[in-house]
This record gives sequence, C-alpha cells and structure tokens, in this order.
Amino acid sequence: MSFPPFTCEPPTASSLADARRVLDTSNTSLTALDHKIEVAESQLAQIVADSRCAIKQLERERAALEEKIARTLAYIAPIRRLPAELLRHIFIMNFDEYPCCAWILSSIRLVTTPNASADTIRLWLERSGSRIPLDVEIFLHVPDAVASAPIPRSRTRSPPQWPTFLSNNATTTTHYVQIQASQPTTSIQIVPSTPPIIIPHSPPHYDWSGGLSPPPPPPSLPSVLSVTGQSRASSHWGHIAIYYLVEQMHRWERFVFRFDRQFPSWQALKSVSGPAPLLREFEVSCAEPMYHSEWPWLPSANPNAEVVLPKLETVTLQYTPFKWSSPMLRTNLRSLNLRTVPTTSIPVDRVLHIVSNNKSLEDLSLHVTTVLNPVLPLSQTTLPELKTLSLGGHYLMASLIDSLVTPSLCSLTLNIDARDPIDDSITNLVARSSHPAIHSLSIAYCTNGPPFYGGLIASWGFLNDLNHLRMLQVGGTPLDPLFAMLGAPEEDVLGVMCPFLEHLALRGCPAHSDGITKLVQMVDARNPDSAPPSAPTSALGGSATPVKMRRLEMYECTVLGQDVVAWLKSRIDDVECVDPPFERCEYSIACHW
Repeated sequence: MSFPPFTCEPPTASSLADARRVLDTSNTSLTALDHKIEVAESQLAQIVADSRCAIKQLERERAALEEKIARTLAYIAPIRRLPAELLRHIFIMNFDEYPCCAWILSSIRLVTTPNASADTIRLWLERSGSRIPLDVEIFLHVPDAVASAPIPRSRTRSPPQWPTFLSNNATTTTHYVQIQASQPTTSIQIVPSTPPIIIPHSPPHYDWSGGLSPPPPPPSLPSVLSVTGQSRASSHWGHIAIYYLVEQMHRWERFVFRFDRQFPSWQALKSVSGPAPLLREFEVSCAEPMYHSEWPWLPSANPNAEVVLPKLETVTLQYTPFKWSSPMLRTNLRSLNLRTVPTTSIPVDRVLHIVSNNKSLEDLSLHVTTVLNPVLPLSQTTLPELKTLSLGGHYLMASLIDSLVTPSLCSLTLNIDARDPIDDSITNLVARSSHPAIHSLSIAYCTNGPPFYGGLIASWGFLNDLNHLRMLQVGGTPLDPLFAMLGAPEEDVLGVMCPFLEHLALRGCPAHSDGITKLVQMVDARNPDSAPPSAPTSALGGSATPVKMRRLEMYECTVLGQDVVAWLKSRIDDVECVDPPFERCEYSIACHW
C-alpha cells in the first residue's frame, strides 16, 4: 500500500485537497473491508453452528445405538437362558439366608472402617451404572487406633463398641439414629436400619509413599472390626470416599452416612454441596459430639444460596454442623431430626423459625443442648400433620411446647432439663390442639445414663385429658403420685385414668414407704384376677373395666421383692424389673427378675 508524499512544507490548497481525497477514499475502503469481515465471520459462525448441530445429532444417534447394543447384549447374556423357575429358586434360597437381598441388590449398604479401602465405594458406584437413582447407606466404625489420631479438641467418652450397636434390643423407632441418652450423657447410639452387610473384597490400599499397603482383613464382621494398627489409608478414607460420592450427587435419592466417633478425615463431609434434584432423604450422624468450625456444605448454606432440592422430605443431622437459616431446612420437610453439639448456641426463636418453615412436618425431633433467650417474640405455630414430637436438651426448649399447635399428635417425648414442672405445658398443648389422640407419652425417660431427678411433674392431672394413651414412659419422678392416679378411682369418679394404657415403663423413679402398696393396688385395679384377657372400655372418658395392662417395666426404681414380682407376673403378661444398684438402695446385689 502506497501513502501520499506529504512533505514537511506547509500544506498548500492543492496538497490539502489531495489529502482530503485520499482520506475519503481510505474511509470508504475501510468500511468495505469491515463489512467483508463481518460477512465472513457470520458465515464461519453459521458453519460452526451447523457442524455442532450435526455433531449433537450424531452423538444422539451414537447414544441410541449404544443403548440398543447394551440391551441386545443383556438379552443374549447367559443368565437370560436360565429358566424362570430356576431363577426363582435361586432368589428364594438367598431370601432364606438373607431376607433383604433384593434391597441390597439395588442399593449401596456398607459397614466399613477407615482402615478399609475407600475404593469399595467407587466399585459399588461404578456397578450401579450412570442413570439410576442411588440409595446410599454407610456405617463407619472408627476403631480406637484411628480415633486416637490427633484431633484439635477433646471428645467425650464413646458409646459401646460396634457389636453392641448391631444387637439392638431396644424398641425400634422411625429414626435411624436412636437417642439413648438425653441429659447428662452426650453420646447417642447408632443402629443399622437394616441387617449389616459385610465388607466385600476390595483392591489393596494405595500407599501415598509409592507402594501398596497390606490388603484389608477377610470379609467377616469380627475380623473387620479388629484393628491392630492405624493404616495410612485411614487418614485419607473420608476424602476419597466422599469425593466418589459427591461426584454422583445428582443421582442421590437417599444418602445416609453414620459413624460412631470422630475420625481423621471427617471434615471431608464439608464438601457435600451441589444440586441433588432426586434427593428425598439426607442424614449425617455421629454417635458423639464433633467439635467443628464453619462448613460450607448443604446444611450450612447461606440463606440466599440457590439450593436445588425439590424432592427433599427427610433431614437428620446428629452432632453435625448446620445453620438455622440454611435453605435446606426450609424445603417443607416431612421429617426433621436435629441434635446439636454442646458448643452450638442458638436462640429459641430461631429454633422455632426452623419449625415454622416446615408446616407439613409429620415427625419432628429436636435436641438442642445450648439455647439462648429469644431475640424475637415467639409466635404460635400450627403443624396440622405432625404425629410424632420429641423435644430435648436445654430448659428453654420447654417454651417451644407453649408455641405449638399439634391437632394430629400421636406421640410426645420430652427429655428437657426443665427448671419448673412441665405438666401445665402438656395440659395447655393438649387443650390448644383440641385434645389429639395421643397414644404414646415419654417424659424424662433415659435408656442410657443417669435419669432426671426432681420436680418435672407437679401433678399428674393432665392424664385425665389423655384418654387414648396406650404407652407411658416416665423417668426420675416419684412413683406414689403416679400409681395413685393410675389406680382405683375415687368414689365420686367414674372409671380409671387412661383406660387404654397397656404399656407402663419407669426408670429411676423413687418410691416412698407405701409405693409398693400403691403399685399393687394399681395393678389390681387395672388387671383384676377375674377380668377377661382384654375387656373393652365402655367410654373414652373412663370406664370401670379398662383394657388389660400387658407390659410393665421398672428399672432401678425400688426393691420390690420376689413375692411382689411373682404376683405382678401372675397379673401382667410381660414384666421386667431391675432393682436399683447398691449405692442407691443399700442392697448388696442388683436383682434382675
């Protein structure tokens, strides 16, 4: 390209005219070139779009062809050639040995330890395919050798060893994690919701120094649980396992992860975040408090964060971090089970905020150890579908009882460290809720650890409003007033209290000198010697012929004596009595009848 020969001389009229002509010509040429470039780029973009569209069409055809090949391979697989009656016979044989085999074949059920290979989880995920929803349930037993690894803060005493978890002789509840202690004891007991699955053979551990560590122990439960030393893999187990699981988070339909104590890589759980469009149930539970910092995971997400959980119905968080304002806790849940660590403080109005954001709750269990006074006034909250309510922990949790309306309530459990009697709160809840048909009531009834003592119930008159009650569990309350209330009615009262009561369980309830006499009188009134096995009541408000009491449990209450126990067994089908220990009753041997 040639340029006009402009000189350094001052321009003349003729040279200025020439320069203006050159400038106009150059601008015209520049505009033409810009237009050609735009046209070429547009043509190129169209070619790329057409090519991408063609590629996507080819990919769809390839996927369809691959699926057709997979279906064909499945059709010609050798197992297809087996007669249907032979397949049925094989499955029946498996059902005889393991009744849950059909569930296991379509789900991930794993009992493991940090010393086992995390590649087992990868193998299970790979074998599950890439499309079907995942039902994941993992129980991690942390041996002493692994748990003793350096952890920033001290921990409380662990619950019994894993074999005792598997032999669960307590009454099964709808929760997968059963709370076995309520006030002084901070540990909970983890039990499998299904029979345990023995760890399958796994690839050898990868040694981070470049070699291979010894293979895992043989696949039998005792050998899996016996750990002689801490494997290098144990310090990385959580990071590897959670990485594989989170990769498939979009397929989670149910995710349950339980472990009995803190382990070196437990903080890997904080990476559990992301969309889970199929997730219906989410649970992460530890059997003892974990001392943790802020976690950027789903239960601790920021209030304004976009959380994709359209199908979530059940959330259980036991001794794991969460925020009261997390979007995960306001997805209109059906079941909510929260248990905080002692270092977590939350105002009581924010606990109520969690509840009020889930008006469709059917099952609610809250155990908050440290509760602060409310920041905002507590407002009355109606839960029209709530059937099971369990409240425990700090004494301020009692104020929640006065804020709830539960017209469909069937089961009420209160393990609150109350400073004042709570019988008025129970009476008001029942009246405010239009006298729901409560079948089960548990007050300060601990199944592990010392019971509550002192003044939780001032008067048992509220039992007069619980005409449908079938099971009553009480701990740490004097027996005499209760037996007097449940025994023979006064002369001017028609019928006994709680005519449908069939199961009475007492723990750590002291008795005065005439407590045993009142016990005998109560049983004689409810289970008379001449009564038929199951006499129907004539009215809900009281009847001279209540249903027969079928089970009586008394743990560490008072020394009854062999004659009284024998008489009780002659009237009640199922009687279990455990005398108090020596230091409480000055009785040298604790008798278990």
